[in-house]
Amino acid sequence: MTDAPDLSLAAEFPPATREAWLALVGSALKGASFDKRMVSRTYDGLRIEPLYAGVADARPIAGRPAPAPWQVLARIDHPDAAAANAEARHELDNGATGLLVVFAGAIGAHGYGLEASTAAIARVFDGIDLAGIAVECDLGPPAEDSARALADLVERTGVTPAATTIRFALDPLGLAAVTGRDPAWSEGAPKFARLVAELAGRGFAGPFACADARPIHAAGGSEAQELAFALATATAWLRAFDAHGIALDEARRLIFFRLAADADQLLTVAKFRALRRLWARVEQACGLAPEAAFMSAETAWRMMTKRDPWVNMLRTTLATFAAGIGGADAVTVLPFTVALGLPDRFARRIARNSQLILLDESNLAKVADPAAGSGATEELTTALCAAGWALFQEIEAAGGAAAALAAGLIQHKVAAVWTARTAAVARRKDALTGTSEFPQLAETPVAVLEVAPVRPPPGPCAFAPLPSLRLAEPFEQLRDRSDQVFATTGARPKVFLANLGPLAAFTSRADFARNFFAAGGIEALSNDGFANFADMAAAFTASGAELACLCSSDEIYAAQAVAAARALAGAGARHICLAGRPGEHETAQREAGIDTYVYVGCDVPATLSVLYPARKL
Repeated sequence: MTDAPDLSLAAEFPPATREAWLALVGSALKGASFDKRMVSRTYDGLRIEPLYAGVADARPIAGRPAPAPWQVLARIDHPDAAAANAEARHELDNGATGLLVVFAGAIGAHGYGLEASTAAIARVFDGIDLAGIAVECDLGPPAEDSARALADLVERTGVTPAATTIRFALDPLGLAAVTGRDPAWSEGAPKFARLVAELAGRGFAGPFACADARPIHAAGGSEAQELAFALATATAWLRAFDAHGIALDEARRLIFFRLAADADQLLTVAKFRALRRLWARVEQACGLAPEAAFMSAETAWRMMTKRDPWVNMLRTTLATFAAGIGGADAVTVLPFTVALGLPDRFARRIARNSQLILLDESNLAKVADPAAGSGATEELTTALCAAGWALFQEIEAAGGAAAALAAGLIQHKVAAVWTARTAAVARRKDALTGTSEFPQLAETPVAVLEVAPVRPPPGPCAFAPLPSLRLAEPFEQLRDRSDQVFATTGARPKVFLANLGPLAAFTSRADFARNFFAAGGIEALSNDGFANFADMAAAFTASGAELACLCSSDEIYAAQAVAAARALAGAGARHICLAGRPGEHETAQREAGIDTYVYVGCDVPATLSVLYPARKL
């Protein structure tokens, strides 16, 4: 009997090595920098390599036990308690296993939320079995009153507190971060610890205190900054509990974490894994054997868009996937219309079902820490741990989270990252599909509920609050101006594409220009080119446009751009652009009437905003 042949398809090829791959890459780059072309960096300066080797001896990070699913939380934020109750019951009847109850003025309220009153809290939970679901709060001021009112409701309904799964999510430092109000932490810490001890003494299992990193994320902060703030906040809770006489082994179980999950899959997975490692390090520093803390996730506010909001479904699904892979114990998905107003039942159903599909059809929770061993995930997790720990130490050296907020340390660092992010978005290095890339001027409208926002009156600020921002806002402001023009005139601002030369010469830049101008609400009018400049000028006049953009190759620009610009200026063009970078002929082109150059990497909102004064808005 002969040996069976080796049927491996790779048997006839030499073994793959990193050295051989690098040699092929070097040949393809033709001397260009490997780091510049192949390596990207996060906003913490961490390297993202193009290729990683697997980690054979990696150990899974202890977190949500498999095959237990995460809690599917439905966001309940209707200001009317009766309507909020109807939504809550509908969500629970259709697959949600818990509720995120949002109060007005909370970190994640975004203009809506429940009134902080005993009557409103009782009404929203009317007919709901508090022992059969998970409840997580997003408290606004006064948080203490809301927490006690919810605890009182449980006792009045005859439910044993220990039988409930309620995360009260007390977070005075997180609320201080977004309101700018002085938490007076030296006096506030004992009060906070007493309240948590009171709730625990009434028989609730907790956890009660939330270390919430969403304020950092919503203000544009980096992953390491989120981790550092969450650690610093949780450490402040530990110190408050310890000072109140609660043993550290018990104190840590009173705390849970809440993180934003966004559409950057790799970074989101690594961030959730890194937080577990970092918290284990804090536990070890306290002389404790690490235990897995509860981690809740909410899809990110800053990535949501008003324009082409249907794309938000893709963003939130990817974020939910990443949070699940990263080990989140509970997930809340923002409905895809949340940036436009209070979402209706359809948007909420999509948010709920995106989780159910990932759990029930994709079986995403069947494996504990499925990213373990992935070279990219392991290396980025380790790098985030180092960066987050360094920032955490800096906050601690400044006196802790409360002192660092009062001194503006945290706000300054987050603002610097936001500035870098907005620059990258403006230059479309960080693309927003449907907004900065592939925008649709004729959008399908979406429905939201006709409910006025609820915004608690601002109080006195002791320091600069962390803002709640969205990356798409500069583009959306331009689109709003376009809508104003449309409402006034019946047509959107138009730019005439003055295509020069043969089709092959201008097609690429004409397509670029169409996408570029549409991102700012300006409709591009294209054509197949012209036999002469007189025909081009006549077509421009007939188009009714006030703006024009030359589109062609650099070679044709060198020969024809000056004459074409003069023809367009003579035909009445108020502003003339050229699709391409300024070159050696810039002086002559500007003298001929070219005002603006549009190209890959330019600041799109700033470039487009100067075109609107032609409409005299």
